[in-house]
Amino acid sequence: MENNKNMIICIGRQVGSGGHDIARMLALDFNAKYYDRELLNLAAKESGFSEKFFEQHDERRGVFRSLFNLRATPVPTGSLYANNFSQESLFKFQSDAIMKAADEGSCVFVGRCADYVLRERKDVVNIFISAAKDFRIKQIMAKQNIDYPAAKKFIEQRESTRASFYNYYTGKKWGAAESYDLCIDSSILGLQATEKLIADFIRKRFGL
Repeated sequence: MENNKNMIICIGRQVGSGGHDIARMLALDFNAKYYDRELLNLAAKESGFSEKFFEQHDERRGVFRSLFNLRATPVPTGSLYANNFSQESLFKFQSDAIMKAADEGSCVFVGRCADYVLRERKDVVNIFISAAKDFRIKQIMAKQNIDYPAAKKFIEQRESTRASFYNYYTGKKWGAAESYDLCIDSSILGLQATEKLIADFIRKRFGL
């Protein structure tokens, strides 16, 4: 779809809901850049830390203590944060990368509190994608090649970490309807039909 308006789509998602796949479809639909783990690379460039370090702490809170257990990861000389490093610094690096990417054009961001980071912008729409528990477990079983109990545990652990990260840095509640413009259950219509519904909502939201 050709689009002359700048728009930022922020996707929150339950584990196994297909949020990543839907976000990719939206990026193609609106000719927007897609940022998921790509943000880790941007944050690494912004900070001078290795991308691997950001991967180890992706969507996790409380990274400050573990930072100093990694002797091979010093605070970069000349970094904006070299003289005032705190537990919040990695989040700050990532937030800077999000804002920089948003300034460059239309984007789809997956997770990482992008909705909160960009809360002052008027060209942002915030979506949360959920799905029935059994649907999500089956998705994870197939993707991770694990059995039902392992998939259930995988979801519970990942979502606990993700919710803690979001709630801590935003002061809001992860997955709560009031934090988003649209919440939708992808297991009702399926991923493709869900993406089409979200895309229609976004077009109306931005008057396209």
